[in-house]
Amino acid sequence: MSVFSFLAAFLLIWRLRRTLTFSPIRAKWISKFTMASWIIVGGFILGESCLHDGLMPILGGVLLLAEVLFLEREPDFETFSSVLKSHYPLAAASMLAGLVNLISDEFYDDYENYFVFAIIGAFIWIFARWATTKKQREEFNFVTQQNIMLDKMVAERTAELTKQKEELQKTVDLLQTTQQQLIQSEKLASLGELTAGIAHEIQNPLNFVNNFSEVSMEMMEEMEQELAKGDKEEAIAIAADIKQNLEKVIHHGKRADSIVKGMLQHSRASSTTREPTDINKLADEYLRLAYHGLRAKDKTFNAELVTHFDEKLPLINIVPQDIGRVLLNLFNNGFYAVQKKQTADPAFKPIIEVDTHLAKGGIQIIVKDNGTGIPHDIQDKIMQPFFTTKPTGEGTGLGLSLSYDIVVKAHGGKIDLQSKEGEGSEFVITLPL
Repeated sequence: MSVFSFLAAFLLIWRLRRTLTFSPIRAKWISKFTMASWIIVGGFILGESCLHDGLMPILGGVLLLAEVLFLEREPDFETFSSVLKSHYPLAAASMLAGLVNLISDEFYDDYENYFVFAIIGAFIWIFARWATTKKQREEFNFVTQQNIMLDKMVAERTAELTKQKEELQKTVDLLQTTQQQLIQSEKLASLGELTAGIAHEIQNPLNFVNNFSEVSMEMMEEMEQELAKGDKEEAIAIAADIKQNLEKVIHHGKRADSIVKGMLQHSRASSTTREPTDINKLADEYLRLAYHGLRAKDKTFNAELVTHFDEKLPLINIVPQDIGRVLLNLFNNGFYAVQKKQTADPAFKPIIEVDTHLAKGGIQIIVKDNGTGIPHDIQDKIMQPFFTTKPTGEGTGLGLSLSYDIVVKAHGGKIDLQSKEGEGSEFVITLPL
C-alpha cells in the first residue's frame, strides 16, 4: 500500500507543473519540480529494493508530508492551499500503517483491511479535491480572462476618451481665442464708429476756433491802425470785440477738449469704478456721436433725432464708459435699421427717439426707431453671443451680447425688447438706483 503515498507525491508535482504551463513563474520552478520527481521515483525504487515492508509506507508518507509543508510555505502556491491540505490524511494514514506494521505484525494483519480502506479513501479524497478545485480554477480563469478583457476595453476606452478630451480642449481653447479676437474686433469697431462721430463732432468747434481766431487777427490789425491814428475810442471798441471773439474761442476750445476727453475715456479698457453720472448728458452725447459717425460714412443720410429727457433724474452710480458703449451700440443698431429701410424706400423718414424717466427702483432709458424691426422668431436670440442679423462682415454678433452683460451682469439692470417686423424696435434699459 506504500505506492499510494509515492504516487500522490508524484502526481502533485505533475499537476502543479501542468497548471503552471503558461504562468510567468514556470521557469522558476521547472527544475525544482524535475528534481523532486526524480527523488520520489528513486526513493520508491530504492525502498522497494532495500527497505522493510513497514518502512515503505512511512517513507512515502514522510516524503508526501515534507513536499506539502514545503509548498505551503511558498507564496507562489498560496492559491493551491486547499489542494495541498487534502494530502495530509494520506500522509498520516501511510505513516500510521507503517508504524503499526513495524510494531506489531499480528495487529496489522488483523486490521490490515481498515488501513487499506483508510489509505485508498485518503487517496480518492485527494482526487475529489483536485476535481473540485479544477472546476473552481476554470471558473476563476474564466473570470480572470473576462477581467483582463474588460481592463483592456476600459484602457482602450479611457485612451479614446482622453484623446477626445484633448481634442475638445484644443477646440475650446481655439473657440476662446476666437471669442477674444471677436470681442476685441467688436470693441475696435465700436471705437472706430465712435471716432468717426467724434471727428465729425469736433470739426464744428474747431471751425469756430479757426474762424474767430482769423477775425481777431484782422481786428488786431485794425486796432493797431486806429491807435496809430490816435482814435482811442475806436481802438477800445475793437478791443471789446476781440475780447468777445476770444471768449468764443475759449468756449469752443473747451467743447473740443471735452469731446477729446470723452474719446479717451471710451478708448480705455473697461473699468469697474463707478461714479455719479448724468444719464441725460451721457445719452445725448453718444446719440450725437453715433449720428455723426454714420453721417461721416454716408453724407446723404439724415434722420430726425427726438429726445425726451427727464430733467429731474438724479445722478446714478454707473461705469459711464460701459453704459456709453451700450448706448452707442443701440444707437448704431437703430441707425442701421432706419438706413436699411430708407434704402428700400427713399420716401421713408428715419426717426430715432430717446426717452429717459424714473421707473420703480431705477432709471429707464428707451431707445426707439422706426426701422425694419426684428422678426419675432429671433427676438429671443439677439442677446446670444455671435448671433447677428447683419450680413457677413458688417456685424460680429457681440454688440448686444456685450450690452446685456454690461447692463444685467455688471450693473444688475435689465434690457427689454419690443419689436414688430417692418415697423421698428424699442429697447428699454433699466438701471437700478
